[in-house]
Amino acid sequence: MLEKFFKEFIKTNNLINDVKNLFIKFDKINILEHSERVCNKAVHLAEKFYVDKDKAIVSSYLHDISGIIKNEDRIIVAESLNLEILDEEREFPLIIHQKLSKIIAKDIFCINDVDILQAISCHTTLHKNPSKLDMILFISDKIEWDQKDKPPYLKIIEENLHISLEKGVSAFVKYLMSENGNLRIIHPWLKDANDYFNEMEYETVLTQNYENDIYNLSR
Repeated sequence: MLEKFFKEFIKTNNLINDVKNLFIKFDKINILEHSERVCNKAVHLAEKFYVDKDKAIVSSYLHDISGIIKNEDRIIVAESLNLEILDEEREFPLIIHQKLSKIIAKDIFCINDVDILQAISCHTTLHKNPSKLDMILFISDKIEWDQKDKPPYLKIIEENLHISLEKGVSAFVKYLMSENGNLRIIHPWLKDANDYFNEMEYETVLTQNYENDIYNLSR
């Protein structure tokens, strides 16, 4: 079923132009502009946190490529591709676009880099034990959201990104999991990410307490 969306699509050696032409063909200029902003932010963060810039560019341009598929058709397409579909994704089909984008990136754009494919596949919900590229695409997507106004959580993210990438992402995940997040559903991968960051912070506190105890004993 996926092929019908790419019947007249002619892929060249220029990924960015191909993505632009595809979004223009399907009248998805808003997604294209969003993807360009996400790319700019992801490149900035990649340089700041020593992540492969080229991988940030490719994952940014392809993360919402499944936006050419109408929301009401996404579950049908996912089923035709034998993708695992969680109950939360059936209830809120928008979320499954991250999995569909991964398949399009791999099967249509011939992206085989596992880091890029993983980042695309979890850019909406994140997951446990995320890589730096996962976190960069995830947080860039949320900073450069597709709404008119500035995100209400922007200050929280930016303040914590000054400390570390993990702090910035963790702060946003906690925001999402709070009442302020106003989530219609809580995807299991997002819950896993939240548990992961909570565990990280707990272990950090234990380590700091242990180091303080050792220091006090040595005095």
